[in-house]
Amino acid sequence: MLISKYSAPEFDPYGDNRADEPNTLWPAPVARGPLNASVSLPGSKSLTARELVLSALADGPSLLRAPLHSRDSENMVEALRALGVSIEAKKGASEFGDDLLVTPAEELLGSTTIECGQAGTVMRFVPPIAGLALGPTMFDADDSARGRPMSSIISSLRDLGVDVNDDGRGSLPFTVHGTGTVRGGAITIDASSSSQFVSALLLSASRFEDGLDLRHSGERLPSLPHIEMTIDTLAARGVTVESPEVGRWIVSPGAIAARDVDIEPDLSNAAPFLAAAVVTGGSVTFTGWPERTTQVGADLAELLPLFGATVTRDGDRLTVTGGESIPGVELDLTTGGELAPALVAIAALADGPSEITGIGHIRHHETDRLAALVAEINGLGGAVTELEDGLRIEPRPLTGGVWRSYEDHRMATAGAIIGLVVPGVEIENVATTAKTLPQFTQLWTRLVEEGTAPA
Repeated sequence: MLISKYSAPEFDPYGDNRADEPNTLWPAPVARGPLNASVSLPGSKSLTARELVLSALADGPSLLRAPLHSRDSENMVEALRALGVSIEAKKGASEFGDDLLVTPAEELLGSTTIECGQAGTVMRFVPPIAGLALGPTMFDADDSARGRPMSSIISSLRDLGVDVNDDGRGSLPFTVHGTGTVRGGAITIDASSSSQFVSALLLSASRFEDGLDLRHSGERLPSLPHIEMTIDTLAARGVTVESPEVGRWIVSPGAIAARDVDIEPDLSNAAPFLAAAVVTGGSVTFTGWPERTTQVGADLAELLPLFGATVTRDGDRLTVTGGESIPGVELDLTTGGELAPALVAIAALADGPSEITGIGHIRHHETDRLAALVAEINGLGGAVTELEDGLRIEPRPLTGGVWRSYEDHRMATAGAIIGLVVPGVEIENVATTAKTLPQFTQLWTRLVEEGTAPA
Protein backbone atom coordinates (compact mmCIF):
# COMPACT_ATOMS: atom_id res chain seq x y z
CA MET A 1 0.00 0.00 0.00
CA LEU A 2 1.31 3.48 -0.84
CA ILE A 3 1.76 6.05 1.90
CA SER A 4 -0.56 8.93 1.09
CA LYS A 5 2.03 11.67 1.45
CA TYR A 6 3.73 10.37 -1.68
CA SER A 7 0.63 10.90 -3.82
CA ALA A 8 0.57 14.63 -4.45
CA PRO A 9 -2.94 15.99 -5.16
CA GLU A 10 -1.54 18.20 -7.91
CA PHE A 11 1.43 17.55 -10.16
CA ASP A 12 4.42 19.69 -9.19
CA PRO A 13 6.72 20.49 -12.16
CA TYR A 14 9.65 20.93 -9.81
CA GLY A 15 9.03 17.75 -7.81
CA ASP A 16 7.96 17.58 -4.17
CA ASN A 17 9.84 18.07 -0.90
CA ARG A 18 11.21 14.57 -0.35
CA ALA A 19 14.71 15.93 -0.90
CA ASP A 20 14.39 17.05 2.73
CA GLU A 21 13.69 13.45 3.81
CA PRO A 22 16.71 11.44 2.58
CA ASN A 23 16.31 8.72 5.23
CA THR A 24 12.69 7.89 4.33
CA LEU A 25 11.98 4.39 3.02
CA TRP A 26 9.70 4.65 0.00
CA PRO A 27 7.44 1.62 -0.62
CA ALA A 28 7.86 0.92 -4.34
CA PRO A 29 4.40 0.75 -6.00
CA VAL A 30 3.41 -2.75 -7.14
CA ALA A 31 1.63 -3.15 -10.47
CA ARG A 32 -1.63 -5.09 -10.08
CA GLY A 33 -1.29 -6.36 -13.63
CA PRO A 34 0.11 -5.37 -17.04
CA LEU A 35 0.48 -1.62 -17.34
CA ASN A 36 -1.23 0.37 -20.06
CA ALA A 37 0.00 3.94 -19.75
CA SER A 38 1.69 6.91 -21.37
CA VAL A 39 4.32 9.24 -19.98
CA SER A 40 6.11 12.45 -20.92
CA LEU A 41 9.30 13.63 -19.25
CA PRO A 42 11.28 16.87 -18.80
CA GLY A 43 14.38 17.87 -20.75
CA SER A 44 17.58 15.93 -21.22
CA LYS A 45 20.13 16.35 -18.45
CA SER A 46 23.02 15.93 -20.90
CA LEU A 47 21.66 18.41 -23.45
CA THR A 48 20.70 20.95 -20.79
CA ALA A 49 24.23 20.90 -19.36
CA ARG A 50 25.88 21.29 -22.75
CA GLU A 51 23.56 24.07 -23.90
CA LEU A 52 24.03 25.97 -20.64
CA VAL A 53 27.81 25.84 -21.07
CA LEU A 54 27.72 26.87 -24.73
CA SER A 55 25.24 29.65 -23.99
CA ALA A 56 27.55 30.97 -21.26
CA LEU A 57 30.44 31.13 -23.76
CA ALA A 58 28.43 32.38 -26.74
CA ASP A 59 28.59 35.74 -28.52
CA GLY A 60 25.13 36.82 -27.31
CA PRO A 61 22.06 35.74 -25.31
CA SER A 62 20.50 32.30 -25.84
CA LEU A 63 17.05 31.04 -24.82
CA LEU A 64 16.82 27.43 -23.69
CA ARG A 65 13.26 26.18 -24.04
CA ALA A 66 12.03 23.30 -21.84
CA PRO A 67 15.36 22.67 -20.07
CA LEU A 68 15.67 20.19 -17.24
CA HIS A 69 15.12 21.61 -13.77
CA SER A 70 16.85 19.20 -11.42
CA ARG A 71 19.55 19.13 -8.79
CA ASP A 72 22.29 18.64 -11.41
CA SER A 73 21.04 21.38 -13.71
CA GLU A 74 20.57 23.82 -10.84
CA ASN A 75 24.17 23.13 -9.78
CA MET A 76 25.25 24.00 -13.32
CA VAL A 77 23.17 27.20 -13.33
CA GLU A 78 24.64 28.32 -10.00
CA ALA A 79 28.18 27.48 -11.15
CA LEU A 80 27.86 29.65 -14.26
CA ARG A 81 26.22 32.46 -12.30
CA ALA A 82 29.17 32.37 -9.89
CA LEU A 83 31.44 33.17 -12.84
CA GLY A 84 29.29 36.16 -13.84
CA VAL A 85 26.88 34.64 -16.37
CA SER A 86 23.28 35.93 -16.19
CA ILE A 87 20.65 33.17 -16.22
CA GLU A 88 17.01 34.25 -15.90
CA ALA A 89 13.87 32.13 -15.72
CA LYS A 90 11.27 32.94 -18.39
CA LYS A 91 7.75 31.57 -18.58
CA GLY A 92 7.55 28.93 -21.27
CA ALA A 93 5.21 26.27 -22.58
CA SER A 94 6.69 23.26 -20.76
CA GLU A 95 4.69 21.65 -17.96
CA PHE A 96 8.00 20.89 -16.24
CA GLY A 97 9.18 24.44 -15.54
CA ASP A 98 10.44 27.71 -16.98
CA ASP A 99 12.65 28.41 -19.96
CA LEU A 100 16.09 29.90 -19.28
CA LEU A 101 17.55 33.05 -20.84
CA VAL A 102 21.36 32.88 -20.69
CA THR A 103 23.38 36.08 -21.20
CA PRO A 104 27.18 35.71 -21.26
CA ALA A 105 29.30 37.91 -19.00
CA GLU A 106 31.32 40.67 -20.62
CA GLU A 107 34.21 39.27 -18.60
CA LEU A 108 34.19 36.00 -16.67
CA LEU A 109 35.33 36.46 -13.10
CA GLY A 110 36.66 33.86 -10.68
CA SER A 111 37.42 34.55 -7.01
CA THR A 112 34.57 32.22 -6.09
CA THR A 113 33.74 28.70 -4.92
CA ILE A 114 31.65 26.32 -7.01
CA GLU A 115 29.76 23.51 -5.30
CA CYS A 116 29.31 20.69 -7.81
CA GLY A 117 27.03 18.56 -5.66
CA GLN A 118 27.07 15.17 -7.40
CA ALA A 119 26.98 16.61 -10.93
CA GLY A 120 29.75 15.12 -13.03
CA THR A 121 28.96 17.64 -15.76
CA VAL A 122 29.66 20.54 -13.39
CA MET A 123 32.90 19.16 -12.00
CA ARG A 124 34.20 18.41 -15.50
CA PHE A 125 32.60 20.96 -17.85
CA VAL A 126 33.09 24.09 -15.74
CA PRO A 127 36.83 24.00 -14.83
CA PRO A 128 37.89 24.86 -18.44
CA ILE A 129 35.50 27.84 -18.26
CA ALA A 130 37.10 28.84 -14.96
CA GLY A 131 40.42 28.89 -16.78
CA LEU A 132 38.93 31.61 -19.01
CA ALA A 133 37.88 33.64 -15.94
CA LEU A 134 39.99 36.12 -14.01
CA GLY A 135 40.87 34.91 -10.54
CA PRO A 136 40.88 31.64 -8.60
CA THR A 137 37.85 29.33 -8.63
CA MET A 138 37.66 26.54 -6.08
CA PHE A 139 35.67 23.42 -6.98
CA ASP A 140 34.22 21.12 -4.36
CA ALA A 141 31.42 18.53 -4.20
CA ASP A 142 29.35 16.38 -1.90
CA ASP A 143 31.42 13.99 0.21
CA SER A 144 30.13 11.05 -1.81
CA ALA A 145 31.35 12.68 -5.06
CA ARG A 146 34.81 13.75 -3.97
CA GLY A 147 36.33 10.46 -5.05
CA ARG A 148 35.14 10.62 -8.65
CA PRO A 149 37.99 10.59 -11.19
CA MET A 150 39.24 14.09 -11.99
CA SER A 151 42.93 13.64 -12.77
CA SER A 152 42.39 13.78 -16.54
CA ILE A 153 40.71 17.19 -16.46
CA ILE A 154 43.26 18.55 -13.97
CA SER A 155 46.27 17.36 -15.97
CA SER A 156 44.77 18.46 -19.29
CA LEU A 157 44.17 21.99 -18.01
CA ARG A 158 47.77 22.15 -16.85
CA ASP A 159 48.92 20.97 -20.29
CA LEU A 160 46.85 23.81 -21.77
CA GLY A 161 48.68 26.37 -19.62
CA VAL A 162 46.24 26.68 -16.70
CA ASP A 163 47.47 26.64 -13.11
CA VAL A 164 45.47 24.09 -11.07
CA ASN A 165 46.14 23.35 -7.41
CA ASP A 166 44.83 19.98 -6.16
CA ASP A 167 47.51 19.21 -3.54
CA GLY A 168 48.43 16.14 -5.58
CA ARG A 169 45.06 14.39 -5.09
CA GLY A 170 43.86 14.23 -8.68
CA SER A 171 40.35 14.73 -7.32
CA LEU A 172 38.10 17.30 -5.69
CA PRO A 173 38.53 19.77 -4.10
CA PHE A 174 40.87 21.74 -6.37
CA THR A 175 41.38 25.36 -7.44
CA VAL A 176 41.66 26.68 -10.99
CA HIS A 177 43.68 29.90 -11.15
CA GLY A 178 42.20 31.62 -14.19
CA THR A 179 44.00 34.40 -16.02
CA GLY A 180 41.24 35.31 -18.48
CA THR A 181 42.72 33.25 -21.33
CA VAL A 182 43.69 29.65 -22.00
CA ARG A 183 46.60 28.95 -24.31
CA GLY A 184 45.21 25.75 -25.83
CA GLY A 185 47.07 23.60 -28.35
CA ALA A 186 47.82 19.89 -28.67
CA ILE A 187 47.35 17.58 -25.67
CA THR A 188 46.80 13.88 -24.97
CA ILE A 189 44.49 12.56 -22.25
CA ASP A 190 43.18 9.24 -20.98
CA ALA A 191 39.38 9.42 -20.94
CA SER A 192 38.85 5.71 -20.27
CA SER A 193 36.90 6.38 -17.08
CA SER A 194 34.55 9.00 -18.58
CA SER A 195 33.79 10.53 -21.95
CA GLN A 196 32.97 13.74 -20.06
CA PHE A 197 36.67 14.62 -20.05
CA VAL A 198 36.61 14.87 -23.85
CA SER A 199 33.32 16.77 -23.93
CA ALA A 200 34.52 19.18 -21.25
CA LEU A 201 37.48 20.28 -23.35
CA LEU A 202 35.62 20.35 -26.66
CA LEU A 203 32.88 22.62 -25.28
CA SER A 204 35.32 25.41 -24.39
CA ALA A 205 37.99 24.69 -27.02
CA SER A 206 37.04 27.36 -29.56
CA ARG A 207 37.59 30.00 -26.87
CA PHE A 208 41.21 28.88 -26.34
CA GLU A 209 43.85 31.09 -28.02
CA ASP A 210 45.23 28.21 -30.12
CA GLY A 211 42.10 26.08 -30.19
CA LEU A 212 42.55 22.42 -29.34
CA ASP A 213 44.10 19.31 -30.84
CA LEU A 214 42.97 16.54 -28.47
CA ARG A 215 44.02 12.89 -28.51
CA HIS A 216 42.68 10.06 -26.37
CA SER A 217 45.32 7.53 -25.30
CA GLY A 218 43.36 4.98 -23.25
CA GLU A 219 42.41 1.43 -24.15
CA ARG A 220 38.74 2.27 -24.64
CA LEU A 221 36.50 5.29 -24.79
CA PRO A 222 33.11 4.67 -23.16
CA SER A 223 29.86 6.44 -23.98
CA LEU A 224 30.84 7.66 -27.44
CA PRO A 225 27.30 8.93 -28.11
CA HIS A 226 27.87 11.61 -25.47
CA ILE A 227 30.88 12.90 -27.40
CA GLU A 228 28.79 12.83 -30.58
CA MET A 229 26.16 14.85 -28.73
CA THR A 230 28.79 17.43 -27.78
CA ILE A 231 30.02 17.69 -31.37
CA ASP A 232 26.44 18.04 -32.61
CA THR A 233 25.60 20.87 -30.19
CA LEU A 234 28.83 22.66 -31.15
CA ALA A 235 28.07 22.32 -34.86
CA ALA A 236 24.66 23.90 -34.33
CA ARG A 237 26.47 26.94 -32.93
CA GLY A 238 28.96 27.24 -35.77
CA VAL A 239 31.87 25.37 -34.19
CA THR A 240 33.35 22.59 -36.32
CA VAL A 241 35.06 19.65 -34.66
CA GLU A 242 37.31 17.76 -37.05
CA SER A 243 38.15 14.14 -36.31
CA PRO A 244 40.85 13.01 -38.74
CA GLU A 245 41.22 9.68 -36.93
CA VAL A 246 39.52 7.71 -34.18
CA GLY A 247 40.27 9.22 -30.79
CA ARG A 248 41.42 12.62 -32.09
CA TRP A 249 39.48 15.89 -32.24
CA ILE A 250 40.59 19.29 -33.58
CA VAL A 251 38.82 22.60 -32.85
CA SER A 252 39.97 25.91 -34.29
CA PRO A 253 39.65 29.14 -32.27
CA GLY A 254 36.53 31.17 -32.99
CA ALA A 255 33.19 32.38 -31.73
CA ILE A 256 30.34 30.29 -30.34
CA ALA A 257 27.05 31.50 -31.80
CA ALA A 258 24.14 32.47 -29.59
CA ARG A 259 21.11 30.28 -30.28
CA ASP A 260 17.59 29.60 -29.07
CA VAL A 261 17.28 25.88 -28.39
CA ASP A 262 14.44 23.42 -27.76
CA ILE A 263 15.73 20.83 -25.29
CA GLU A 264 14.63 17.26 -26.06
CA PRO A 265 13.03 15.10 -23.36
CA ASP A 266 15.52 12.94 -21.44
CA LEU A 267 15.54 9.51 -23.09
CA SER A 268 17.80 7.95 -20.46
CA ASN A 269 15.25 8.94 -17.82
CA ALA A 270 12.71 7.13 -20.00
CA ALA A 271 14.49 3.83 -19.34
CA PRO A 272 12.68 2.82 -16.12
CA PHE A 273 9.28 3.84 -17.52
CA LEU A 274 9.74 1.80 -20.69
CA ALA A 275 11.25 -1.05 -18.66
CA ALA A 276 7.98 -1.08 -16.71
CA ALA A 277 6.20 -2.32 -19.83
CA VAL A 278 8.69 -5.17 -20.20
CA VAL A 279 8.58 -6.46 -16.62
CA THR A 280 4.77 -6.22 -16.29
CA GLY A 281 3.98 -7.53 -19.77
CA GLY A 282 2.12 -4.32 -20.48
CA SER A 283 2.40 -1.32 -22.77
CA VAL A 284 3.92 2.10 -22.07
CA THR A 285 3.97 4.97 -24.57
CA PHE A 286 6.54 7.74 -24.34
CA THR A 287 5.31 11.04 -25.78
CA GLY A 288 7.85 13.46 -27.24
CA TRP A 289 10.36 10.97 -28.66
CA PRO A 290 12.56 13.00 -31.05
CA GLU A 291 12.79 12.08 -34.73
CA ARG A 292 16.56 12.51 -34.66
CA THR A 293 18.74 12.55 -31.55
CA THR A 294 22.25 11.94 -30.23
CA GLN A 295 20.96 10.79 -26.84
CA VAL A 296 22.15 7.34 -25.79
CA GLY A 297 18.65 6.62 -24.48
CA ALA A 298 17.50 6.28 -28.09
CA ASP A 299 19.19 2.85 -28.04
CA LEU A 300 16.32 1.61 -25.87
CA ALA A 301 14.28 1.16 -29.05
CA GLU A 302 16.78 -1.55 -30.14
CA LEU A 303 17.72 -2.89 -26.70
CA LEU A 304 14.29 -3.60 -25.20
CA PRO A 305 13.26 -6.00 -28.00
CA LEU A 306 16.18 -8.20 -26.90
CA PHE A 307 14.16 -8.74 -23.71
CA GLY A 308 11.11 -9.90 -25.69
CA ALA A 309 9.43 -6.51 -26.10
CA THR A 310 7.87 -4.99 -29.20
CA VAL A 311 8.64 -1.35 -30.04
CA THR A 312 6.48 0.73 -32.36
CA ARG A 313 6.62 4.35 -33.44
CA ASP A 314 3.83 6.78 -34.37
CA GLY A 315 5.16 10.31 -34.87
CA ASP A 316 6.66 11.41 -31.57
CA ARG A 317 5.02 8.52 -29.68
CA LEU A 318 7.21 5.49 -29.00
CA THR A 319 5.38 2.50 -27.52
CA VAL A 320 7.02 -0.48 -25.78
CA THR A 321 4.92 -3.59 -25.27
CA GLY A 322 6.23 -6.41 -23.13
CA GLY A 323 6.19 -10.01 -24.30
CA GLU A 324 4.79 -13.11 -22.64
CA SER A 325 8.21 -13.84 -21.14
CA ILE A 326 11.55 -12.10 -20.65
CA PRO A 327 14.51 -13.93 -22.21
CA GLY A 328 18.04 -13.55 -20.90
CA VAL A 329 20.46 -11.52 -23.02
CA GLU A 330 24.13 -11.20 -23.90
CA LEU A 331 24.72 -7.51 -24.32
CA ASP A 332 27.68 -5.18 -24.79
CA LEU A 333 26.71 -1.76 -23.41
CA THR A 334 29.98 0.07 -24.03
CA THR A 335 28.20 3.00 -25.65
CA GLY A 336 25.30 3.17 -23.19
CA GLY A 337 26.51 2.49 -19.67
CA GLU A 338 23.99 4.86 -18.08
CA LEU A 339 21.22 2.51 -19.23
CA ALA A 340 22.79 -0.42 -17.38
CA PRO A 341 20.93 -0.19 -14.03
CA ALA A 342 17.51 -0.32 -15.72
CA LEU A 343 18.52 -3.16 -18.05
CA VAL A 344 20.12 -5.15 -15.23
CA ALA A 345 16.87 -4.76 -13.27
CA ILE A 346 14.99 -6.28 -16.22
CA ALA A 347 17.56 -9.09 -16.46
CA ALA A 348 17.08 -9.88 -12.76
CA LEU A 349 13.43 -10.65 -13.58
CA ALA A 350 14.15 -12.63 -16.77
CA ASP A 351 13.55 -16.32 -17.40
CA GLY A 352 17.16 -17.06 -18.30
CA PRO A 353 20.69 -15.91 -17.46
CA SER A 354 22.15 -12.70 -18.84
CA GLU A 355 25.60 -11.18 -19.26
CA ILE A 356 25.83 -7.42 -19.66
CA THR A 357 29.38 -6.23 -20.40
CA GLY A 358 31.21 -3.14 -21.60
CA ILE A 359 30.21 -1.33 -18.39
CA GLY A 360 33.32 -1.45 -16.23
CA HIS A 361 33.46 2.34 -16.33
CA ILE A 362 30.21 2.66 -14.35
CA ARG A 363 32.21 1.76 -11.26
CA HIS A 364 33.18 5.45 -11.36
CA HIS A 365 29.72 7.02 -11.62
CA GLU A 366 27.73 8.39 -8.68
CA THR A 367 28.64 5.14 -6.94
CA ASP A 368 30.28 1.88 -7.96
CA ARG A 369 27.18 0.79 -9.84
CA LEU A 370 28.42 -2.74 -10.50
CA ALA A 371 29.03 -3.48 -6.83
CA ALA A 372 25.80 -1.71 -5.85
CA LEU A 373 23.65 -3.72 -8.29
CA VAL A 374 25.21 -6.97 -7.10
CA ALA A 375 24.60 -6.07 -3.45
CA GLU A 376 21.00 -4.94 -3.85
CA ILE A 377 19.72 -7.64 -6.21
CA ASN A 378 21.44 -10.38 -4.22
CA GLY A 379 20.04 -8.82 -1.05
CA LEU A 380 16.55 -9.56 -2.43
CA GLY A 381 17.50 -13.19 -3.16
CA GLY A 382 19.06 -12.76 -6.60
CA ALA A 383 22.25 -14.24 -8.02
CA VAL A 384 24.37 -11.58 -9.71
CA THR A 385 28.12 -11.96 -10.16
CA GLU A 386 30.49 -9.11 -10.89
CA LEU A 387 32.73 -9.60 -13.92
CA GLU A 388 35.81 -7.61 -14.89
CA ASP A 389 33.76 -5.51 -17.30
CA GLY A 390 30.17 -6.19 -16.36
CA LEU A 391 27.68 -8.47 -14.62
CA ARG A 392 26.31 -12.00 -14.94
CA ILE A 393 22.71 -12.28 -13.80
CA GLU A 394 21.15 -15.67 -12.97
CA PRO A 395 17.37 -15.79 -12.59
CA ARG A 396 16.18 -16.35 -9.02
CA PRO A 397 12.85 -15.66 -7.27
CA LEU A 398 13.16 -12.27 -5.57
CA THR A 399 11.60 -11.16 -2.30
CA GLY A 400 10.88 -7.77 -0.75
CA GLY A 401 13.33 -5.83 1.35
CA VAL A 402 15.22 -2.54 1.60
CA TRP A 403 16.86 -1.40 -1.64
CA ARG A 404 19.70 1.05 -0.99
CA SER A 405 20.22 3.87 -3.47
CA TYR A 406 23.82 4.84 -2.60
CA GLU A 407 22.83 8.46 -3.36
CA ASP A 408 22.59 7.35 -7.00
CA HIS A 409 19.45 8.26 -8.95
CA ARG A 410 19.73 5.35 -11.37
CA MET A 411 20.11 2.86 -8.53
CA ALA A 412 16.89 4.21 -6.99
CA THR A 413 14.95 3.85 -10.25
CA ALA A 414 16.34 0.34 -10.81
CA GLY A 415 14.85 -0.65 -7.46
CA ALA A 416 11.50 0.82 -8.51
CA ILE A 417 11.48 -1.40 -11.64
CA ILE A 418 11.96 -4.54 -9.54
CA GLY A 419 9.40 -3.29 -7.03
CA LEU A 420 6.73 -3.28 -9.75
CA VAL A 421 6.54 -7.09 -9.62
CA VAL A 422 8.21 -7.93 -6.29
CA PRO A 423 6.00 -6.83 -3.38
CA GLY A 424 7.64 -5.27 -0.36
CA VAL A 425 10.58 -3.46 -1.97
CA GLU A 426 11.35 -0.28 -0.02
CA ILE A 427 13.76 2.20 -1.59
CA GLU A 428 16.09 4.07 0.72
CA ASN A 429 16.57 7.75 -0.17
CA VAL A 430 14.38 7.87 -3.25
CA ALA A 431 14.93 11.64 -3.00
CA THR A 432 18.23 11.12 -4.83
CA THR A 433 16.17 10.91 -8.05
CA ALA A 434 15.91 14.72 -7.82
CA LYS A 435 19.43 14.72 -9.30
CA THR A 436 17.93 14.31 -12.77
CA LEU A 437 14.16 13.84 -12.33
CA PRO A 438 12.61 15.60 -9.32
CA GLN A 439 9.15 14.40 -10.34
CA PHE A 440 10.11 10.72 -10.41
CA THR A 441 7.93 9.41 -7.59
CA GLN A 442 4.93 11.42 -8.77
CA LEU A 443 5.29 10.20 -12.35
CA TRP A 444 5.99 6.62 -11.25
CA THR A 445 3.05 6.45 -8.86
CA ARG A 446 0.76 7.88 -11.54
CA LEU A 447 2.13 5.35 -14.06
CA VAL A 448 1.21 2.47 -11.75
CA GLU A 449 -2.09 3.76 -10.36
CA GLU A 450 -3.52 5.02 -13.65
CA GLY A 451 -1.82 2.49 -15.91
CA THR A 452 -2.90 -0.80 -14.40
CA ALA A 453 -5.17 -2.48 -16.90
CA PRO A 454 -8.64 -3.43 -15.61
CA ALA A 455 -9.04 -7.06 -14.61
